[in-house]
Amino acid sequence: MVIPTFNEAANITELLRRISTAVPPCEETSVLFVDDSTDDTPEVIEKEATRLPFKVSVHHRATPAGGLGGAVMEGIARSDSRWIVVMDADLQHPPALLPELIATGERTGAELVVASRYTGGGSHGGLGNRYRVLVSGASTALAKSLFPKLLREVSDPMSGYFAIRRHLVDRAGHTGALRPLGYKILLELIVRCRPRATAEMAYDFGVRHAGESKSTIREGLRFLRHLLRLRTSGTPIRALAFGAIGLSGFLPNLAVLWVLTHRTGLHYTAAEVIANQAGLLWNFVFVDRVLYRDRKRFRTHTRMLSFIALANADLVVRIPLMVLLVAGMGLTPVPATAIALSLVFALRFLCVDRFLYS
Repeated sequence: MVIPTFNEAANITELLRRISTAVPPCEETSVLFVDDSTDDTPEVIEKEATRLPFKVSVHHRATPAGGLGGAVMEGIARSDSRWIVVMDADLQHPPALLPELIATGERTGAELVVASRYTGGGSHGGLGNRYRVLVSGASTALAKSLFPKLLREVSDPMSGYFAIRRHLVDRAGHTGALRPLGYKILLELIVRCRPRATAEMAYDFGVRHAGESKSTIREGLRFLRHLLRLRTSGTPIRALAFGAIGLSGFLPNLAVLWVLTHRTGLHYTAAEVIANQAGLLWNFVFVDRVLYRDRKRFRTHTRMLSFIALANADLVVRIPLMVLLVAGMGLTPVPATAIALSLVFALRFLCVDRFLYS
């Protein structure tokens, strides 16, 4: 079992008591707490560990990289069991369900068994107020809409309680694909590991035993970032996102071009060179900070200068094309610019995706 903790000292004793009651004595079990606490949670775990018939250990992380998801992945990396169960320490996940999770996986041959609040017989009562119920439902609906095929058989992709076969994690881990962010680690595992068979078990999401909920607006924003990163992980989707960002760059580019050609009388070729800088700076901010947030090989100034160089290099293609469209075909500078920008998009994307952010 891998249990991430952050200031859960008041829950540890009861949690371990319930785990001890739930797990059959014949089962070989170990519990690893991956701890990011600032209170005495590690000391409480070590004290309680001496009273239990199975191995209990704690790994305190000095730097909580990746949040709760990072803690879970670090715990999985430190374990060597065939099945790994992930659960929270606040007792909202009932330990009594532990044997059934593994038994369901063995019986069905599933690589992943999810404890679900939303399948038949499940309940999300422990969420408490309507706001948390609304946020949970909206998060689930958003995730399923973004990954309809992968989450077709999963009613609760936001669940923090599940059992996963070790070889499934290893399969994705060997490729370096797992990059958890925030507290929705199950979604990361489903999208990156792609289990061939999934099973679900209904459960009642309980009321927190002690302490405070770790769900915050900040975690919500990290979840949205995580969704964006997962959804843009494939090259075709990145190309679409890159194109959308490029289209948004038309706004500053064309606005500056219009001002320069209509208000100052500057020749359209010179005006395009200047207007291009406004558009490409706009594009760089969104490409660098959003689309390739986690694929930064070089320092910021190197990335920016390289991006600018690539963007200006396509002027070698675009300026002669604009002259042809304006002088040869009678188009005005604004539509000519739009056409030229579209034609060089593919070349720019390949250079950025394959070299600058590879």
